[in-house]
Amino acid sequence: MRIAAVVTAYHPDERLLAVVDSVQESCAEIVVVDNTPEGATSVADKIEDTATITVLRSGVNRGLSHALNLGVSRLSSAVEAVIFLDQDSVLAPDVVPRLAEHFKDPGIGVATPAPWDPVHERFYETFSGRHEDVADRAISITSGMLIRRDLLARVGEFREDFFVDYADLEYSLRVRRTGARIVQDKRLKLPHSIGERRTHAFFGLRVPVTHKAAWRDYWQLRNGLITVREQGRFSPAWAVTAVLYLGRAAVQAVLFEDDRRAHAGAVARGLRDGMTQKYSLQYLPKGAELTVDPERGRRQG
Repeated sequence: MRIAAVVTAYHPDERLLAVVDSVQESCAEIVVVDNTPEGATSVADKIEDTATITVLRSGVNRGLSHALNLGVSRLSSAVEAVIFLDQDSVLAPDVVPRLAEHFKDPGIGVATPAPWDPVHERFYETFSGRHEDVADRAISITSGMLIRRDLLARVGEFREDFFVDYADLEYSLRVRRTGARIVQDKRLKLPHSIGERRTHAFFGLRVPVTHKAAWRDYWQLRNGLITVREQGRFSPAWAVTAVLYLGRAAVQAVLFEDDRRAHAGAVARGLRDGMTQKYSLQYLPKGAELTVDPERGRRQG
């Protein structure tokens, strides 16, 4: 099976070089899409274009979804499967070949490793222990997702009005609506970072909180609500979990972030735009642009 890798980056550190190196033996083509804005230095500049490696750097951050779509568009027609990777996801040499073995089952459309916290040496998923080593899953994050090329064509592109958050989860739900299965192989680990995590005291309780910029709160709430509304009836169990997660994230942003006013405003706007499917350009990070199909989102502000 001819496999390609699409690696996305934004202000990457030296791990990006290791990510590319980790899949050179298992992937016949590698496309690196760097969203680092023009004027800023990037480790991606150290990667040379070769017969098998292509580096795309436009100098504009158009979001994760755009980067994924752009990377796929640059692959040759000979590619049969694509693995998506973040800039910090350095794989062991056997991960891609072992994921590809799952495609011996024609019903499996996506195979993924389990996200792993290398700092605390644990799986990120709270209830990971409840699942078998290889289990069907409702969703998959983008990084580590190995997907059949023909399934990509059937499902279509990642939603560019989502910019970053929930682009992968919304896509996963569309994959499953085709009848294709998503399996996670917990024997294979995906090193992955989810941001700064601190523990706060709250009425005698210790509450772990992942801190992020206010603009991320906006896109998380907006995109999460849209996904639940559009896809929830097809995956009701996932939808209930997603609503609970979004509610917790909104409360934590308002209670525990340093600039509570900014985060409260982002949460409120995200909730509103999630219900109306509008989008607010003020919640794009500095130097970013949003490429939107007019049928996929309406500008507000």
